[in-house]
Amino acid sequence: MATDNVDLPDLSSETTPGAPALLNNDAPAEAMPKHSAADLEAVFDVPVTVSAVLGKSAMEVSQLLKLGKGTIVELDRKVGEAIDIYVNDRLVARGEVVLVEERLGITMTEIIKAGSGS
Repeated sequence: MATDNVDLPDLSSETTPGAPALLNNDAPAEAMPKHSAADLEAVFDVPVTVSAVLGKSAMEVSQLLKLGKGTIVELDRKVGEAIDIYVNDRLVARGEVVLVEERLGITMTEIIKAGSGS
């Protein structure tokens, strides 16, 4: 399967010399291209895997085989501590577990910038 790498401009609000002013509020309004959700239509159907990691635990296979219904597994996180949110095995955000209409959900509280994750 061939992979095409495409360089995308940095969308941060920080001003970088020579970088396109996509989100730079200092640029004249007529110089800023008009973007909408329709511009991203080509990637709407790209499948991604999203994982919310509540915590981690290490155990031997013998311990794993002894686990049964109702067994409590101690994780490396405390109650109320932020959970990690991965997209395609890449840390992209941290968040909290929430209850939405009797179902568990995740709310993102922090976006992880490239290069600053674990």
